[in-house]
Amino acid sequence: MTEHRVFLCLGANLGDRQASLKEAASRISEKPGIRLVRSGTPLNTEALEVTDQPDFLNQILEIATSLPPHELLDVLLRIETEMGRVRTTDKGPRTIDIDILIYDRVRLHEKGLHLPHHSLFTRPFVRELLEELGEGFLADAFEIS
Repeated sequence: MTEHRVFLCLGANLGDRQASLKEAASRISEKPGIRLVRSGTPLNTEALEVTDQPDFLNQILEIATSLPPHELLDVLLRIETEMGRVRTTDKGPRTIDIDILIYDRVRLHEKGLHLPHHSLFTRPFVRELLEELGEGFLADAFEIS
């Protein structure tokens, strides 16, 4: 079975943010077809688009998975829901947010799933978190020339 190299970005700005990141990483690693390879150091970041909310704690996870992109997304969305994520305000406060940043070198633009994730190019902290893992070059691999 082929394993795909995937980078996820986790974020939380409600409740015990550190505990939420740890719980999300644990739940992700327990799912069949997903193996946690490594996790980066969490980074406190200010809310960027809807700014009248608490700061976020963000973290990058590298996973290996045999799941195709849409199945992986479904698993991650279920984890968000199980952890109390309620989608009321776009870009609003959340107990947990799990984005698929990069799935191998796949480019995909469909409703609900865009690979690579737009935050790879629009949120400077994402590159900073990837650089901490020695993977800052990954964003460059998708740049349009």
